[in-house]
Amino acid sequence: MIEYKIIKIELKDKMMRRVPKEDYHPIIIEQGRLGFRLVHMFAPPLYAQGIADYIELVFEREF
Repeated sequence: MIEYKIIKIELKDKMMRRVPKEDYHPIIIEQGRLGFRLVHMFAPPLYAQGIADYIELVFEREF
């Protein structure tokens, strides 16, 4: 059986572009320690210009 975990990271405006409000690298490392594998990083466009408000990290692990 496979367990999935989705972690949402908000984005903020910084010098004419969108950047994460927090560093996602430690999150990926910690989830790896818990046995999860990063399978996808997704930033859905929410506005007509295609600008995202957040990114989602999708992890999975077998148990």
